[in-house]
Amino acid sequence: MRPTVVVMVKEPRPGRVKTRLAQGIGAIPAAWWYRHQATCLLRRLRDPRWRLVLAVSPDAEGLASRIWPGDLPRIPQGTGDLGARMARLLALPGPVLVIGSDIPGITRTHLARALHALSTADAVFGPAPDGGYWLIGQGARPAPRGSLHDVRWSGPHALKDSMETLKGRRVALVDTLADVDGADDLSRRKIAAKRLIG
Repeated sequence: MRPTVVVMVKEPRPGRVKTRLAQGIGAIPAAWWYRHQATCLLRRLRDPRWRLVLAVSPDAEGLASRIWPGDLPRIPQGTGDLGARMARLLALPGPVLVIGSDIPGITRTHLARALHALSTADAVFGPAPDGGYWLIGQGARPAPRGSLHDVRWSGPHALKDSMETLKGRRVALVDTLADVDGADDLSRRKIAAKRLIG
């Protein structure tokens, strides 16, 4: 059975997506950026080594959306905080990786490394510089009850708290990648891109 890579996506409606980014650049540009970013990411991550699945939000609107590629399977994220939604996705038959859609640097190589880590570990995380993470993965062994509960999300403790809910499991860490939360993150990416080009 092929591994599953689940990409969490939101309908790119102004005012409902990337609200912190919208505070710096406006709601319409933030929604446009997110739609463009997510579309490019999905195109880049297609690979015969895994099954690419969309976890959509809001559930009904996302399942019927024409924005996302029609050939990719979709499942609803469901209710609850980020931990509850990710825990449901990690309950899919493993190995399974769950990633966000606002991390411009993800490549197929990053995902392949995370899947390789699951050959010897029960779970895998891709850390982010801000103390969170861009990827979580689960091997064939189910996560313990209560995993990803009582995590302090959107702050410097998210990775540490999440790892503590997996006590007794072998956990691997892979590449560190940054997401785009606010306008400063977007500016840093543009400056880095300019340095690479010229």
